[in-house]
Amino acid sequence: MRFVLAITGASGALYGVRLLYALVERGQEVSLVVSPTGAEIIAQETGRSVETGRGLPPLVPAEAKTVTRYHFDDLMAPIASGSVAFDGMVIAPASMGTIGRLAAGTANDLIARAADVCLKERRRLIVVPRESPMSLIHLRNLAALAEAGATIMPACPAFYGRPATLDDLVAGFVGRILDVLGVENDLAVRWGEDRS
Repeated sequence: MRFVLAITGASGALYGVRLLYALVERGQEVSLVVSPTGAEIIAQETGRSVETGRGLPPLVPAEAKTVTRYHFDDLMAPIASGSVAFDGMVIAPASMGTIGRLAAGTANDLIARAADVCLKERRRLIVVPRESPMSLIHLRNLAALAEAGATIMPACPAFYGRPATLDDLVAGFVGRILDVLGVENDLAVRWGEDRS
């Protein structure tokens, strides 16, 4: 399968990074787009760098041959066209600025354009907002995206699986995203499942 993954400038970059690795581990093709602020937050929250030469380990390991990275401003990238097939897109985390632009139909960067393609072509679009509390404007923008066909998955990890580490918590939520994408995984503890 082929997916677009966008990481924007909201706290919670761990979700996007863990999803990237989970997709790569499962042999999925990933078109990766990171906003400039998203790149800064990735460095701050994960200690990895989107760009080379910053003295940090790279976000995308060299052996990850199924990942193609596109620049945030590259509106000529294949994923900006409805004629290029992909199976879905995830924006994790999704900043409220990105959500506002999507709800308004303003596709002035590659993340917004690829999401717009998902909506107009009726492809799966998953938006992972990471904001609290939310204003009425945020809620209305999320409702507009849901009405247009997006799946809204707020970054709300489950605790019934008794996660022991931060990675357990993030992996469980990423497993739910993979479930919605239709990618088999065992990252999320299922209700009633005992993994002790």
